Parts: sequence; structure tokens; C-alpha cells
Amino acid sequence: MDLSYILNELGEDRELYFNSVAPPIIQTSNFSCKTVDALRNALQHESEVDFYTRGNNPTTDLLEKKVAALEGTEHALAFGSGIAAVSAAVMSQISAGDHIVTVAKPYSWTNTLMKKYLPRFGVEVTFVDGRDAANYEKAIKPNTKVFYLESPNSFTFELQDIAAVCAIAKRNNIVTIIDNSYATPLFQSPIALGVDIVVHAATKYISGHSDTMGGIICSTHETITKIFEAEFMTLGGIISPFNSWLLLRGLRTLPVRMERIAATTRQVVDYLVNHPKVQRVFFPFLPTDPQYELAMRQMRNNSGQFTIQLKTESIQEIDLFCDSLQHFLMAASWGGHESLIYPTAASYNSGNYKSELPVNLIRFYIGLEDPEYLISDLEQAFSKI
Repeated sequence: MDLSYILNELGEDRELYFNSVAPPIIQTSNFSCKTVDALRNALQHESEVDFYTRGNNPTTDLLEKKVAALEGTEHALAFGSGIAAVSAAVMSQISAGDHIVTVAKPYSWTNTLMKKYLPRFGVEVTFVDGRDAANYEKAIKPNTKVFYLESPNSFTFELQDIAAVCAIAKRNNIVTIIDNSYATPLFQSPIALGVDIVVHAATKYISGHSDTMGGIICSTHETITKIFEAEFMTLGGIISPFNSWLLLRGLRTLPVRMERIAATTRQVVDYLVNHPKVQRVFFPFLPTDPQYELAMRQMRNNSGQFTIQLKTESIQEIDLFCDSLQHFLMAASWGGHESLIYPTAASYNSGNYKSELPVNLIRFYIGLEDPEYLISDLEQAFSKI
């Protein structure tokens, strides 16, 4: 299906809404039925009709239809946040006594879900180095139900060979779930590589404006219906029509933003990789990176995140460098128009190590600014340490 058609026309019957160019926000909590029989039908098929915005809403329906088309799945389901979508996707596939194999160092709240929350309910979780697909196979137990991937993973941006991991999963009747937020459907197609369920933190690139929250699960109609009727409706991680509308707005410009972000990121990385005060740049699209070939084979382009490791391990110098940056904001999220940094030093407190990562890592997100504007800011900050 053509990308331009998906983003600009798919699901949009403008004649229904006074020929409005932008889709409307159907800001209502519920929808009325004209007859008892119609009400009966709505109650019996709530996953398929707009009956109560707690479940479905036309504005959200349109968002789901477009993202499903982008990912190449039959259906999608939108949530109020990325971690709500991740949690629902994982919990839909497991019961007490089951086992999950997950990539090491995932997104922090996914890590919390796997390490602290699920074990409370009798679910066993094994973390593996996902750079070698064989590690997933070695971790399989008789009760393994899910392989969880995040490619690249958070902070160190290590890839998993998605096709290889999925082949192992299919041989062992294991469901695969991947967080595709970094790449978006434009730069990576997990379904084509064998993944069963794709999850997005729509707060990030799909939004693109740092002004809304959302999460999306993409999969088969059967899987989405199952999640809708259980984790979605029971746990209530719904998204509002207004936030769905903001995500629809973000989708319109996703291709333009992603291409600009990718190009600027490469220029900034090229500057940093040769800087005398930088020990290492974690970015799989560097030709010197051990996973470069996999990145080029598995993905269509880089996005805007990478991490640098400074040569200094002094928290004072790390803080000074970060505090000296004038055009990079310090924030936890990413995916908007503004460039950001997030130092692991913020997770350290007076020498009491609280992070699983080295103190001298700084994660960067590159936004829509000119590369020269960002590089000059980096240069003046480096001069302070």
C-alpha cells in the first residue's frame, strides 16, 4: 500500500465531515443506539463498533487503521501510553507459571515490568544478550511463551537479528513481541521479518511534537481482539480522542521528519566519533560498529538516537558538560522537534550507584535543528571540560 495514500487518504471519508481536510475529533464518551436490538448488538460486538470511547472511538479507529497499514498488520489497538501497550501485549500472552525471554537493557519501564512486576504473579523472566540470536534459544524452557525484542535496545542501541530470533521462536511455538519505537514502520518492518506483535510508544516519533502520549499494538485481528477483550478493557489503558487526533496529525509529517532527523544525526555522529574527549559512540550505523552489517540489512535508515561515552568518569565534569549545553534539553523522552540529552550520571547519587550502565554515558536524541547549530553547541560544551 502506498505510503502517501496511507497517511493522507486511508480511512478518510471527508464527505461525512463537511469535506474537512483534517479529520474531526469525536470528543464524546459514548454513542447512542436507536433500538434495543442495536444496543444488544453493540454489547455483543464492542470490539468492532463505536459504542463507548473506553473501547472504540472513530478518531482513534482512524489512527489504528493507518498505523496497522504502515506496519502491514490486520489490525491495531491504541493505548494511553507506550508502556500501557507494552504491558498489555506481554500480559496477553502469559499466565502464572510461564516464562519470558527478553533482551537485556530494554526501556526502563519495560525493564521494571519484566524484573519486578511480572515475577509477583509467578512469571519467570530471563534477560539475554540479544546480539546473538542463539542466546534466545539457549534460554528456552518448557514453559517459555514469549520472546521480547527491542531492536535497537535503549541506551546502548544493540540490535537483535529479528529474522533469526523469530525463526527460533516459530520452531518452538513461542510468540515474538518487539518494540519498534526507535525505527518506526518507515525504517524497519518487523512483521516481514517474522514478528507476531509490534508495539510502539506513539509518544515518540508518531507524535513528533512532544505534546501528547500514546501507545499502539499491531498484530492480527484475532490477537488484537483478544487483547481488546481482556487487557485493554480490563486494565483501562485507553487513549483520548484528542490524543489520537494529535497522533494523526503527527503521522502526516512522519516521513519528512524522519528523513531530516536521520540526516542530521549522521552529521552529528560524524563529529562526535572523532572527538578527542569521546571514548565511544554507540550507533549501529557506523561502519566500524560490529553490528553495522545487520543494521544495513535489517533497517532502511537510522533514526535520531545514539549514546556517547565520555573519556572522563568524573561526575563533576559530566555534569558540567551537560549543564553547559544550550541547545540540547535534558529530558527523559524523545521523538519531538527538539534535541535532547539524558546522562546516566543522573541515576548516580553521591557515589551510590543506582544505574546498571557506566556513569559516563550520555544518550542523545537529535531533533529538527540544523546540524551546525547543534555541533557548535557541543563544541563549546566540550571546551568546558
